[in-house]
Order: sequence, then structure tokens, then C-alpha cells
Amino acid sequence: MSYDPNNIFAKILRGEAPCVKVYEDDVTLAFMDIMPQTDGHVLIIPKAAGATLMDVPADALQATILTTQRLARAVKTAMQAPGIYVAQMNGEAAGQTVPHCHFHVIPRHPGRSYRDHATTMADSAVLEANAQKIRAALAE
Repeated sequence: MSYDPNNIFAKILRGEAPCVKVYEDDVTLAFMDIMPQTDGHVLIIPKAAGATLMDVPADALQATILTTQRLARAVKTAMQAPGIYVAQMNGEAAGQTVPHCHFHVIPRHPGRSYRDHATTMADSAVLEANAQKIRAALAE
């Protein structure tokens, strides 16, 4: 999978496409997945270009996994989730749909069903409400 500089995440990073931002620093960006598997599903991306995990410079990848850990803690608290699922796919054969390295942080609750990956668009008001909860947990 080669890097497409016009992928949706690259456009978000350039400010050419909107997102519901949860967290940002100099190296990473976290935002709500617009087609979440469950409420509170967050995506974390490095600002460095790289289609897959193997393509991202080591320093950016290190910062991205640390941001993923921080977001996992915040999502767990904000969504009152007993479990957190962290996913990272590399290549179309693995289910990657956007050619920019990214991590999924998905809250899990026993007995609840979950939507399939990238299938159902969420209401923007729900995304923003969940983002506010997660931002509050990050501030604690």
C-alpha cells in the first residue's frame, strides 16, 4: 500500500477536511471515528506521512503509541468501559481502509453488539458529546 497524500487523514491534517478533534500535540492527532464501531471510538494518527506501521519514522511512531495509550485510558474512563480494544491494520488485506497509519481505540462492554468497521456514519452531535467526555477525562 503506497501513501496517497490526498487520503482523508492527510486532508484532516492539512485542515482541508473536518474532524471532531479529541487531542493534538506536535506529532499526533486524535479524533472521533465518523463510522464508529461503538460510542467513544477514537482514531490516533501520526502527523508524519506513512501508509502503514512499517512506513512511519520511529520517533513519530513512538509518540503515536504513547498518545494511543493516553487516549485508551481516557476513553476507558469517559465511556465507563471495562475493556479497551486497540486495533492497528496494515494494508488492504488486513482491513486498512485509509492509507495513513492509524490506531483505533474502541471501548468494549460485555454483552453489547458492535457495528462492523467503517459501515455506519454517526451523528455529529453524538460524536461531539463523546469527544467532550473524553477530553474531560484527559484533563483529569
